[in-house]
Amino acid sequence: MAPNNPALISLAGASVHLGSTTLFESIDVSVARGEKIALVGRNGSGKSTLLKCLAGEIDIDKGERFLQPGARVAYLAQEPDFSKFPTVADFVAGGQAEPMQYRVDAVLEALDLPGDRACATLSGGESRRAALARALVDEPDVLLLDEPTNHLDIPTILWLEKELQQFRGALLLISHDRAFLQNLSKRILWLDRGVLRTTERPFSEFETWRDEIFKEEEATYHKLDRKIQAELKWMWEGGISGRRTRNMGRVRRLQDMRQERTDRIKSRQVNFAVAEGDSSGKLVVEAENISKSFHGDAGERVICRDFSTRILRGDKVGLIGPNGAGKSTILKMLMGEIAPDSGTIRLGTNLQTIVFDQRRAQLNPNDTLKQVLLPEGGDNIWVGGKPRHISSYLKDFLFDPSMMEQPVRALSGGERNRLLLAKLFAQPSNLMVLDEPTNDLDMDTLDLLEEVLADYDGTLLLVSHDRDFLDRLVTSTIAVEGDGNVSEYPGGYSDYLIQRKAEEPTEAAKTAAKPVVANMAAPKAKKKLSFKENRELEELPGKMAALEKKIAQLNAKMADPAFYGKDPKGFAKAGDDLSNTQGELSAAEERWLELEALKEELEG
Repeated sequence: MAPNNPALISLAGASVHLGSTTLFESIDVSVARGEKIALVGRNGSGKSTLLKCLAGEIDIDKGERFLQPGARVAYLAQEPDFSKFPTVADFVAGGQAEPMQYRVDAVLEALDLPGDRACATLSGGESRRAALARALVDEPDVLLLDEPTNHLDIPTILWLEKELQQFRGALLLISHDRAFLQNLSKRILWLDRGVLRTTERPFSEFETWRDEIFKEEEATYHKLDRKIQAELKWMWEGGISGRRTRNMGRVRRLQDMRQERTDRIKSRQVNFAVAEGDSSGKLVVEAENISKSFHGDAGERVICRDFSTRILRGDKVGLIGPNGAGKSTILKMLMGEIAPDSGTIRLGTNLQTIVFDQRRAQLNPNDTLKQVLLPEGGDNIWVGGKPRHISSYLKDFLFDPSMMEQPVRALSGGERNRLLLAKLFAQPSNLMVLDEPTNDLDMDTLDLLEEVLADYDGTLLLVSHDRDFLDRLVTSTIAVEGDGNVSEYPGGYSDYLIQRKAEEPTEAAKTAAKPVVANMAAPKAKKKLSFKENRELEELPGKMAALEKKIAQLNAKMADPAFYGKDPKGFAKAGDDLSNTQGELSAAEERWLELEALKEELEG
């Protein structure tokens, strides 16, 4: 740090202990105006604690904290506390030293948040935007951001990137989003095993710098302690660090798959029937000219118009788009859960599907890790037809075996994600559907997940807002851009940007100069379910349960062999009632799915 650029905030000789565990000891860190710093490290290394110490949220056990007199600090926590604030506007205004309503209104408008909305009704993406609004409203001198992109869609991430690039104060941020860090940070702080290292290199060089340090340490520990050397060797060569050194064969294979996908998509655009020559058994999903709309009190909302795709075994397809544009609805149509209004969807045979739900509804908060993975008891879990001891399997997903009896409710968001992935990956599958699996995961876990998915022989449908993750995995990208516009592009997110830009009208030079995600650039005002639709959604489960009960009664009645002989007319009437009731149940289930999908899309 230059002498003429003094620290706005700093820690000197700071130490923090949690019980008998030392998170870090005697570390020094300072952040000056204009600096944009990435704070990285593995889960549990103490990154969030260090940020809280700088923010003054928790006290350090030893050392000193300095804040330049008059400097304003804004801190974004991973899980903000909304409990004391009835509305979003109240929560955002609470981030100001001196209340100024015009600032609250301005930041709420920029982040497309209704100020009168009750905090208790916010979705994950809306909660994160509200927390960002609170951090930005007071025009702070120091911004301390812990995972700011979690639950945000790509348009909002791009907006936030632009805001932070123009920010003139001091910025220190924790993030698992590599593209976000590469576009913002100019300096790196690496908290590793209680030691804080720093470099002036950009984040794009972090892995090279990290591996250089591991090599130096390996050489040192080789002379001093063979046990430590073995641990570092695992970290560097066989463990998390080595996962980032991509196998060139895998890279070439991904390039070949993308080229194959390009050829098929181009063929489909010219003549969809050309792809019919694929060998039997390779088809997973075929959608031809599908369209879908939802009709509510506010009018018609179009999800897609005349969209076609053909997904074959081994394809890895990403879905991107703003929250509320229709990604989840498209996904459910491709899985056969929701029928399109027009067009056809054909599913392949013998599909074994596993689904990762970003809300993690498959996890019982009262179950232990062992109960989640082994609900029937025992010590071995079957993975790929082979038994694995649960301790060994948990290590694959970065869990210490001592956590086996810990309840799910005590886990962090990232740990719950890893546990759900561990549960799903143990199940036989040839189609994997992952809805925002990267939320709350640190970079090490993302590397592990990327490796597993890259080696997966089945088909992958992936909804994600992580641009780097998409670039490294998918063979094609389905862009759901809103207003019914859905298109597929070969390659990852960066490939999508290039192709999207090439489609812009050449005569509109001014338009062509704008970002290629212009249609996705700013979050649009979202509507919510009407009172009538909410009421209908609440009543449908009861209605379906009553219809199911009636169907069971009619089936039991008609199963009586003497019924027809005693009352032929009654038997015929019961048959008609059964058919009508089954039709009512099908219609109710379809309506419930539509309303649930609409609610999910609108909440983001």
